[in-house]
Amino acid sequence: MPGYPQRAQRLRAVQALGLRAGDSVIDVACGTGLNFPLIEEVIGPDGRIVGVDLTDAMLARAQDRIEANGWRNVSLVQADAADFGFPTEVDAILSTYALSQVPGCAEVIAHGAAALSGGGRWVVLDLKVPDHTPGWLAQLGTATVRHFASIDEWIMRRPWEAIRGAMQEELADLSWNELFFGTAFLAAGSRGPGTFGVRPPGSGQAKRRQDPQDSYPHHR
Repeated sequence: MPGYPQRAQRLRAVQALGLRAGDSVIDVACGTGLNFPLIEEVIGPDGRIVGVDLTDAMLARAQDRIEANGWRNVSLVQADAADFGFPTEVDAILSTYALSQVPGCAEVIAHGAAALSGGGRWVVLDLKVPDHTPGWLAQLGTATVRHFASIDEWIMRRPWEAIRGAMQEELADLSWNELFFGTAFLAAGSRGPGTFGVRPPGSGQAKRRQDPQDSYPHHR
C-alpha cells in the first residue's frame, strides 16, 4: 500500500534482532526475501540466513534475489511454518507480516524459541486490528494493507493475541510496540534459562530447495 511504512518497519524488526557479524538467522515465511538485504548488511558473508516459505512463486522470486545479489550464505526451505523443523542453536528468528496468517502461530513461536541459542532473539512484525476499532473500519483498514483469504475470520481469531501470549510464555524480556496507529505490532524477546534443554520437534514435511545446516556455530 502506498504510504504504508513497510520498509521502515522491517528495518526496525531487523534492528530488534540485535544481530552481529557471523550470526545465523531464520526468516519464517520469508516471501520474496525483502528482509534478506537488511539482514545481510549486519551479519555479513560469515553469517547465514535460512528463508522458509510455503509458496513456490515466492521462493522463486527469493532465489532470483539471492542470485542477483550474489549471496552465498542464504538457503531456502519450502515448508509450512507450522511444520518446519527449526535447526538448533540459531542466533535469531524473524517473521514479518505473515505469522498471524498461520493458524498454529503460537506453536511456531514455541518451536522457534526452543531452537534458539542462549540469548537468541525472536522478533515478529505483523498486522493487528487497533483496539476499540469498529468492525467495519478494521476490515477496511486491514484490507488496504494486505489481502487475506478471510479478513472476518482473521479479525475474530485475533492471532496477534496468541502470538503475544506465546512469546510471553516462551521468551524472556518481551517487548511489545504497536505501530502506525495500532495497525501493526513489533514484538521481540530472548531465549531465557527456562527453555534450555527443550528440543524443537523435527519435521519430515519440509521440502528443502537447498540443504541448510542442521546446526549453527554459536556467535554470541
